[in-house]
Amino acid sequence: MELVEIGVNLGHRQFNHDRDAVVQRAVAAGVTRLVITGTNLHSSREALTLARRRPGVLWCTAGVHPHNAKECGPDTLDQLCDLLAQPEVVGVGEFGLDFNRDFSPRDVQERWFDAQCELACELNKPLFLHDRDSHVRFLDILKRHWPRLKRGGVVHCFTGTAEELGAYLDLGLHIGITGWICDERRGQHLRALVREIPLDRLMLETDAPFLLPRDLRPAPTERRNEPAFLPHIARTVASCLGIAVEDLAEATTATTRAFFGLA
Repeated sequence: MELVEIGVNLGHRQFNHDRDAVVQRAVAAGVTRLVITGTNLHSSREALTLARRRPGVLWCTAGVHPHNAKECGPDTLDQLCDLLAQPEVVGVGEFGLDFNRDFSPRDVQERWFDAQCELACELNKPLFLHDRDSHVRFLDILKRHWPRLKRGGVVHCFTGTAEELGAYLDLGLHIGITGWICDERRGQHLRALVREIPLDRLMLETDAPFLLPRDLRPAPTERRNEPAFLPHIARTVASCLGIAVEDLAEATTATTRAFFGLA
């Protein structure tokens, strides 16, 4: 069984002491390709450096998360453009809007969401998207660019409502599902909603080191998530869909490889 991890924060400090071993455990578990998430210029450069260590196994995105939008300056887009020109960088992101925490002012978030969408259009790159409590404005901005976004986008870590899912799918977006679906407190609604996602739009991710599946047994003592646990998420999703996990893995791997252009 082969799986692709579309969102791991491999540069996070929680992986500082065993980063190479984390990748090795993922590969041993059948997670043969991993896309490292960039969230600002620094982490995107770090993600590129990490991706270059394991060609054919690691890739990355480059972008500015809405939390970090307030850090952007006159040369941000030029620096992102340089990063996105590298073959290991397979998408723009993580970027979008977050009106839950508002770590950056909303008008600043919207300005840089719009600017990065435009950059993706110019460079013909797919989008790795963040939308939290900002659904209406998120779609308003995205729809303006959608006719020129030939590579499409994936909504990272979907946890939303049926109405939101329907709007994403109607637009043509892909959907990323994390271990949130394994959470009996907050993720039960996803078990029904995931059935509405066509297999050619469905992708899997851990968002490690965050979002450790609550039902994982045995649970790691440090409560850190990692890509080697992606098969556990895949088994949960397959159970919800009523299909064999091997069939889910085959479908999501094909979808993800085509979306990001992974060799």
